[in-house]
This record gives sequence, structure tokens and C-alpha cells, in this order.
Amino acid sequence: MEYVQTLEPGQFTMADLDALPEDGMRYELVDGTLLVTPAPLPIHQTAVLELGFRLRLVCPADLQVFVAPLDFRPNGRRSLQPDVLVCRREDVGERAIERPLLLAVEILSPATRAKDLLLKRGLYEEAGVTSYWIFDPESVELTVLELSAGRYAGQALVRGDEVFEAKLPFSVRIVPSELVG
Repeated sequence: MEYVQTLEPGQFTMADLDALPEDGMRYELVDGTLLVTPAPLPIHQTAVLELGFRLRLVCPADLQVFVAPLDFRPNGRRSLQPDVLVCRREDVGERAIERPLLLAVEILSPATRAKDLLLKRGLYEEAGVTSYWIFDPESVELTVLELSAGRYAGQALVRGDEVFEAKLPFSVRIVPSELVG
């Protein structure tokens, strides 16, 4: 089934988003604007799976780790799909997660770099996402941001074989080079 968008820019709704086909593209909604991202590259998916696996191994029973695609819908006009996310089990809805995430992770790629570094950082901050991690597989670099007084503050910049001992959303050891190898 082919989907044809006939709406004016900025008029896309959650119902329109829910009607889109499952075609391998990644669809997100930001204040009436549909964001479309092509399927990710193998290096991107390697990092997603490795990080999701490491988080899942030590995840407390009351929390849950997911990898994209899964919608985080902080309000009625936004639907975002972090590459990896952690939330409370009680916050998992039938279709999406609507309460603030404990962790959102974006893996940078050529198609998403600007969106992840600028747009999504601001959207996650505004939505009250406790921690935002940005992993760049090309430079093998993990940037860790945590919410403080409603704004993200840099907590760590970890490269290559350096070790990051996360405290939020739970204790976990992350080595950037292990996410791409």
C-alpha cells in the first residue's frame, strides 16, 4: 500500500503517523512536521545492538531497555524514536511510551547527525528525559548529558578504549570501542 501525503507542511497529526505503512523507513513527528529517515547503516545497527545488549544485561527488574523502532510520545504532537531507550516498566503503553524516559540514546549517522545533535537534544531536554547519550561510531566517541535544573549538562566525553561508569539510569560500564567492534 502506498502512502500519499496530501497535508500542508506542519499539519501532520498523530493519526496520520499511525496510518503510515511499515516500510523500513523511520517516521517521527515534531509539532506537525513529519521527519523521515532511511534505514540505518550496518555500523549504526551494530552500535545499537551492542549498547542495547550491554544495558539489558544489568538492567534492574523495574526498568526496561528497548531499541528502535519504538515511539516515545511526550505529548500529542510529538513522536520520537531514540535508537536505544530505557524507561520504567510501568510507563510502557500499548503503542508507545508517553512518560519521560530515563535514557535516550542516539547513534549518529550521516542522515541523522544534525537532527540528533540539535533538534532531538532540545526535544528530549524539553520532555524531561533524564539522560541523553550520543554515540558517534565514526569517531568512536560517547557524549553523556544529564538533566540538571531542566537543562542538559555534559557529564562525560568518552573515546575509544576509555571506560565510562554510568550511574544513570543505573550502573553500567560502557567502552565506546566495544560498541563498534
